[in-house]
Amino acid sequence: MPSLYRLKVFTCLLLMLALCVPASQVNSFIFGEFTISDEAELGQKVHRLIRSNFEVVQDPVITGYVQEIASRLEKAAPPQPFPLQVDVVEDRSLNAMATVAGYMVLFSGMITRMETESELAYIMSHELAHITQRHVARNIERSKKISAGALLGIIAGALVGADAGQTLAVGSIAGAQSAFLSYSREDEREADHIGMNYLIQAGYNPEGAVSALQKIRRLQFFAGGDIPSYMSTHPGVDERINYLRNRIERLDDHLLERQDDNRKLYRVQTLLRARHDDPAAALDHFRKETGDECLANLGQGIANSRMNRVRDAQQNFEKLLSCDDSDPLFLREAGRFYFQYDQLAKAGELLQKAVMLNPEDSLALLFYARVLAEKGDRDTAINYFHEALKKMPENPRVHEYLARTYGGGGDNFMAHLHMAYAHIFSNQRSRADFHLARAREAAQSPEQEQKLKELKNAYEERLKYWKKS
Repeated sequence: MPSLYRLKVFTCLLLMLALCVPASQVNSFIFGEFTISDEAELGQKVHRLIRSNFEVVQDPVITGYVQEIASRLEKAAPPQPFPLQVDVVEDRSLNAMATVAGYMVLFSGMITRMETESELAYIMSHELAHITQRHVARNIERSKKISAGALLGIIAGALVGADAGQTLAVGSIAGAQSAFLSYSREDEREADHIGMNYLIQAGYNPEGAVSALQKIRRLQFFAGGDIPSYMSTHPGVDERINYLRNRIERLDDHLLERQDDNRKLYRVQTLLRARHDDPAAALDHFRKETGDECLANLGQGIANSRMNRVRDAQQNFEKLLSCDDSDPLFLREAGRFYFQYDQLAKAGELLQKAVMLNPEDSLALLFYARVLAEKGDRDTAINYFHEALKKMPENPRVHEYLARTYGGGGDNFMAHLHMAYAHIFSNQRSRADFHLARAREAAQSPEQEQKLKELKNAYEERLKYWKKS
């Protein structure tokens, strides 16, 4: 589904949710301050809506890297009432946004198009500054007559640009339809200034700020619509770039000599391109890669596998393992490939080693559990599936494979329970209804009734954000 259409659907869902807000909740926002508790509640709703309607990346290599940058920037900022939380949305749009309650969203296109970690860190530091300066919250407080329902609708509009729905990039959070919540030029200048402070204090090269904004402007001519027109037409953008450049000229030279370690960024970009871009385009990109031969083989291997070019993919993964057969990421991806093409012994060997070297890698745990399940070791497989669920409890694939493993062992209650979760978290209501009913029929013990209660709560929570049939 095109990103523009998804954003329009998302807007409609927010507006429908706004109509369902009870009066008691509406009154709490009228003629009063937008309190920390109000912000926390709204942030939770926005977070749930995004996770219910967008493909959120759940690869720990990617999310861990982004959160690592976020934590580094967060330490440079004053203490905040909310921890900084960042989701990566699978979308090629060049977009990033801060909402409320410390919640930030990066589109994958923003990550893949940055050339250095300092550039990506600046995008995040700018958005962090909007959060720490509470620009959205302050604008909400200035409007004395705003209900929770209207506010949700406005934030929906904030995710859609002024030009009939284009996404916004590193700029105003609201379009013309919700101007009273938009970032002013002063807000943007403050976010640039404070964001630059965070960038420097976190140890990054401040030149990443200017190069990031210049890159976004330059890419608009080649992106085929991925870049919102707002970024190029807002009269303050050139002024902001000039301001940042002038500020950099006054900094000590040693700050400009800081070197980026971009190795993690390049690994993350390889995964995002290979797994989430068009595989033919990704393959072409990696064939032209002249920097890191190992990452080029990783990218080609994944892209060839997605295109069912098994022989080419196997050659790529063999070359990858010859680069380093103790790199947990290389082991995981090679193991995934061999599992996909029924080479269970090879897959099990590689994935077991990946799990041992990095027990926090939830995807390695997931695929190792699948190998064990295929080999008939259901009990051990179930243990590994549950370990994976601890790290990504809303991943529908983990629930689905766990359900199939329970079903293969004759545990119908747990099979239907986790299959219901799988469909809840993949937003398939009718199938979730079916398995919820079957789990209810199979529940017998008090423990099962408690699990069923937790399942119903998850269902009811997600139901608020599903499309209306």
